[in-house]
Amino acid sequence: MKPPAAPDTGAPAVFVCLQVLKKRADFVACSKARRYATHGIHLQARKRRDGEADGIRVGYTCSKKVGNAVARNRAKRRLREVARRVLPKHGHDGWDYVLVGRKDITATLSFDQLQTDLIRALAKIHS
Repeated sequence: MKPPAAPDTGAPAVFVCLQVLKKRADFVACSKARRYATHGIHLQARKRRDGEADGIRVGYTCSKKVGNAVARNRAKRRLREVARRVLPKHGHDGWDYVLVGRKDITATLSFDQLQTDLIRALAKIHS
């Protein structure tokens, strides 16, 4: 007996064009550039200089204000999934993005609302 096929969500199965920011200097550079806050997500973004890196790079952060380790990890998992679905379509090549979780909101807000918030923030950053 075959297992049922997974439903097609239309999202890529792997991080095709997203690279994860890991160096503190990249996070600091984003924090000094453009930013936009929505109800569920605080977005920081910067356009990289030519030759610095290729593709879309994204970082995730949640401070201890978000809650204990369980709450922070849940918020970051949700941010990663939202970025995986939204950034390939709405992000721009050659940009770094940092998604910052918000206290009591990122982990509990509906997933559709998180997606809408990120799309709105990206449109505002790029305008």
